[in-house]
Amino acid sequence: MSGFFRVIESPQNERAKEWLSLGESRGLKKHGRFLLAGRKTVPEALSHYPQRFEALLVHSPEQIGGWDVPAHIDRYRLSPELFRALDVSGTDFPLLLGRVPEMPEADLSKPPKGLELVCALGDPSNLGAVLRSAAAFGVRRVILMEDAAHPFHPRALRAASNAQFALMLLRGPSWENFNAAAGEAVALDGGGGNFSAYHWPDDLRLVLGEEGRGLPASLALRRLAIPMTDAVESLNAVVAASLALHAHFTRQR
Repeated sequence: MSGFFRVIESPQNERAKEWLSLGESRGLKKHGRFLLAGRKTVPEALSHYPQRFEALLVHSPEQIGGWDVPAHIDRYRLSPELFRALDVSGTDFPLLLGRVPEMPEADLSKPPKGLELVCALGDPSNLGAVLRSAAAFGVRRVILMEDAAHPFHPRALRAASNAQFALMLLRGPSWENFNAAAGEAVALDGGGGNFSAYHWPDDLRLVLGEEGRGLPASLALRRLAIPMTDAVESLNAVVAASLALHAHFTRQR
């Protein structure tokens, strides 16, 4: 302990080894913690969601001079080398250590309430970007299918800009079991029906498949195609999802 800071200098320290593993999904699942980085996201998260975090990591106490850090959040001063290893985004800014929230299994025997997003995006950056759009356009529940990336992966956190903390994240079933879901569901598919003519209901599940592979052909649900020119073959999954989320949002308003 140095002042109000606990000091860790070696990457061989047990706590340091745990933190170093949080850059991958395996470490996130094993330890149930994540590291948040970002000059905008860290102060914003500390201000709006302090209960989500348990420690603040710095390489110099001056980094948090004047900060109002809640008493329950531990402070650690790390060696510059260890800090750089943990700061995978290269922000040179304090890092927040948080606990991954419990993500209960979604009960698909009940119809959706409002707009729910069902997502199987496997790229963490894409998942984070679509979570950001979901939060922006009024989604409250996101169902993550088995093949989806971890929502607290560093790249997902960076792309989401704290959207994870505004959403209820649930675990979804395999696609084989999704056909039994109650209520209306719609997917985006280049070979689907007219997106522009669809009447967006209040209660709906918007379904996104994996990048490239899309959705299983056996999935029995309505599919919609976004009209566009023939200059490109298809839209990026995040762009297509954002257009659909905005369409539902504007219809409700």
